Amino acid sequence: MHNKDRATQFLALASSGSVDEAYERFVLAGGRHHSPYFAAGFAALKTGMKENHRQFPDKRLTILRVLADGDLVAVHAHMVLRPGDPGVAVLHLFRFEGEKIAELWDFSQPVKPDSPNTDGLF
Repeated sequence: MHNKDRATQFLALASSGSVDEAYERFVLAGGRHHSPYFAAGFAALKTGMKENHRQFPDKRLTILRVLADGDLVAVHAHMVLRPGDPGVAVLHLFRFEGEKIAELWDFSQPVKPDSPNTDGLF
């Protein structure tokens, strides 16, 4: 299995509510995340992901592009929290150590339905 597959499987599991399984299979103990919304450490992010799933049980993540360069994997996706919402464009950047996620960055931007840019976010 390649790190591209590990990153996308992690996101698929975590976004569908299988957060514990995602962490057990793919996250390096002692790894780091860089989300400004949670305390440092993957444990805090894991708690936040579980709460997000409780709040948005119908959330859908559609992976559109995956790029890999050495130990880095970037995943461009469309996340819709509630059916009918335009959602957000999301970019996750993973750094792997061996077969485990050692660092994670995520960036998001709301989909603006009335954007003048007809090329869109996707």
